[in-house]
Formats: sequence, structure tokens, C-alpha cells
Amino acid sequence: MMMRALHLSLDLTNSFDACVWAACCCAFWGLMRFGESGIVHFLTTVRSRSAFSPANHLTRSNAHALTDSLGKPYIRLDLPCAKTADPGKRQSVYISTGGDTCSKVDLDNLAQVCPTSPSSPLFSWRDGKGDVRPLTRDAALTRINSILRSLGWGNSFGHSFRIGGASYLLGQGVAPEVVRIAGRLRSLAYELYVHSFENVMSHHLSGVAR
Repeated sequence: MMMRALHLSLDLTNSFDACVWAACCCAFWGLMRFGESGIVHFLTTVRSRSAFSPANHLTRSNAHALTDSLGKPYIRLDLPCAKTADPGKRQSVYISTGGDTCSKVDLDNLAQVCPTSPSSPLFSWRDGKGDVRPLTRDAALTRINSILRSLGWGNSFGHSFRIGGASYLLGQGVAPEVVRIAGRLRSLAYELYVHSFENVMSHHLSGVAR
């Protein structure tokens, strides 16, 4: 519901809004952190304009539109460095496509609204001077939360999209082990279940004989 509300509220012809929306979709469906300080995580934003580094963060060249062996399209994002990857090892996020919040459609829109070089930040936009700027965590969350507050909802935080995406998948009956692999988790984090436990319970336990 909140994803669709953001989709309707953001101006996807505006490079900043298009960037925010593409980041939201990839964070939600890819079970990615939206942004953190300190140690490098698999995230969609950076702390500041100067913090961006192609060695640590996603660039346009790290996004690949592919097709699996069954002929189904998907997005693969390759990050050079991630919290859950071994030192020096890349880690990939696999995102299915389709629906009205499709990451491929939104990344394609971002590329059209804000064309940049392959080495530019994947989630980048152009300011009033035409300069390319990476999406920062604070700017993105400020825009997102201004919309959510106007609709009477609470604030979104750095982990909200990752946890929200995992909770949604679990609530739709996706096996916890699949969610664990999709989210690149080394354990089944408890907080992923809390947000939709009633849905998980109904899906998995409603048919149990009484």
C-alpha cells in the first residue's frame, strides 16, 4: 500500500523523484538496505555526495537486465563490496520483474530521465545546474517521509524497505528459506517475521488439522 502511494505521489518525469522511486523499488523487491552510516552495506543510497565510490557502491554498469533459463526476465545488481560478502568478493542482488512496481521499468525510466555514464551512481539524479548527484540517504528519506506523513503514516527508516519486502514475501507464502537467500541473510532474522507474522501464520497454519 505504501509503495503504491509513493508511486502515485512521486513525479517520475523529475530526475530526483525518478531516482528516489527506482531506489525504493530495488530496495523493496531486492531486500536491500536503503542506507546506513559506517560499514559498507548493500544499500541504495550514500551518506553524502563525496562518499560515493565506484569501488564500494552501485554504478549504472552494475545493473543488468537478464533472462533466466525459463525465459523470465530479471534484474541483477552487482555490488563490489557488501557487509555479508567475503572481503574482495562481489555480491549480487536478484530482482524479479513485472507488476506496477517493476524495478526494470523504473530503472529504465531513470536512465531516460537522467542519462549518465556507466561509472555514475546507479541511483543518481541531476541538480538545477545539470550536475549528476548520487542519491543520499537523508535527501531520499526526507522526500519519502514528506509523502508518508501527508498521508497520515509514520516515518520510513533505513531498514524499512528491506524488512517490508521480506515481510511482504513471507506474507504471500514465499518459503522463509527463499526469503533468506534472496535477502542474503546468514540467518533467519527474527525481525523479518514480526511485521507480517499474522499473514505468515494464516498461510502456513490455517490448514493444520485441529
